[in-house]
Amino acid sequence: MTDIITAGILVIGDEILSGRTKDKNIGFIAEYLTNIGIDLREVRVVSDDEAAIIEALNALRARYTYVFTTGGIGPTHDDITADSVAKAFGVGIDHHPEVVARFRERFSGQELNEARLRMARIPDGAELIQSATILAPGFKIGNVIVMAGVPSIMQAMMDIVAPKLKSGARMLSETVQANAREGDIGGPLREIALAHPDTMIGSYPFLDEDKKPNTNLVVRSRDPDKLHAAMAAVKAMLAALHAPH
Repeated sequence: MTDIITAGILVIGDEILSGRTKDKNIGFIAEYLTNIGIDLREVRVVSDDEAAIIEALNALRARYTYVFTTGGIGPTHDDITADSVAKAFGVGIDHHPEVVARFRERFSGQELNEARLRMARIPDGAELIQSATILAPGFKIGNVIVMAGVPSIMQAMMDIVAPKLKSGARMLSETVQANAREGDIGGPLREIALAHPDTMIGSYPFLDEDKKPNTNLVVRSRDPDKLHAAMAAVKAMLAALHAPH
């Protein structure tokens, strides 16, 4: 069976925790990873604090196949992600000559100030994530992929790095509308879940067009036969529930 590839996300930035900036990256990365067969298992959000970044990063990279970080690679004093990643891996950090050369092409001597040069500092041994349209690169070191916090730039970086990632069997899913309240089907749904241990069965309540409580049931599995067997059991349960008594 194909190995299960896992991932964690580390979102870095005081602006996320304060609510000044609404995160738009977690959902994008989660869907992207699902589509290429990587299971997102955990998301953490930390402040622009070196110790917090290092602690979270070391915990996540030991636990999952990949860790994706967003935020904190810009030109300002609180953009400390690159330095923190270098310390987490115990390596040095310096201005990357290839990035500095690109900056010299883009900026005049006066424009290429110390703040902009901060974005050229890359941990030793890291692989750049860059393209013609991305000025300040992200980078990959070990199993950690460090990306920008700006959604459009982060998304471009995902497109660059994704082809190089190991991926597993894609998670398959089927959905059925229960036309019942979640509480009415919780018991039999649990029995189905126990009888089909290689599937994941979720129930998601919502209000239908008539403002009545309803529930969507979602069955997930990497094995299509096991998925269909569990969904058949779910549909049989619903049919029995709605059958005239």
